[in-house]
Amino acid sequence: MRVLLVEDDSRIARFIAKGLREHSYAVDVAGSGEQALYQAAISTYDLVILDVMIPEPDGFAVCRELRRAGQSMPILMLTARDAIEDRVQGLDHGADDYLTKPFEFRELLARLRALLRRPSGVQPPLLKVADLIVDTAGQTVSRAGKPIPLTTKEYALIEFLTRNAGRVVGRAEIAEHVWDEEFDPFSNLIEVYVNRVRRKIDAGRAKPLLHTRRGAGYVLSASESAAEENRSRKHV
Repeated sequence: MRVLLVEDDSRIARFIAKGLREHSYAVDVAGSGEQALYQAAISTYDLVILDVMIPEPDGFAVCRELRRAGQSMPILMLTARDAIEDRVQGLDHGADDYLTKPFEFRELLARLRALLRRPSGVQPPLLKVADLIVDTAGQTVSRAGKPIPLTTKEYALIEFLTRNAGRVVGRAEIAEHVWDEEFDPFSNLIEVYVNRVRRKIDAGRAKPLLHTRRGAGYVLSASESAAEENRSRKHV
């Protein structure tokens, strides 16, 4: 999942970004409202963490402008201002949640997980494809009951593919949601990680789950024929 963190305090921004990356999030950081709006206009984000007291436009204005522009990603506002009026103002401007500073990092993570479950309204903490189980709360993966050791980036990739199971996702979409703005689109990093994940979840298995669609991307599916049928319907 790719997150835009809008925070002008460099110390706090480094702390939050480091913690999120350690939990498999791709993070871009903006230090002002103007930079945040620019980043949101040129990149795709799954969630925005938005401080209120940032160089103009402030967090309230940024939130309002994002919604006016049709941006529907969840927005979590962070601020040291804990007055009820400020919370109401943030929510009225389009924020989905509000967390006051100081806060426990584990609470921030819990709120992010809750917000990321909201768009579909039905996705549970446990995502399943055949006998593959992805625990998004514990960030663990197992197949046929056996734990699969993964790096943070490998986990981020398999979670994204699992959330989009049965649908072909291309390199550009994977880069937008699993990597941050530093990703080099001309590198073979995605292919490298896809191969690593494939070896870990499919090696020695009678039924592979991760399939390659040449020229299109990748699909995680219990049935290769079902995945092909799904892709064909989308192009009819």
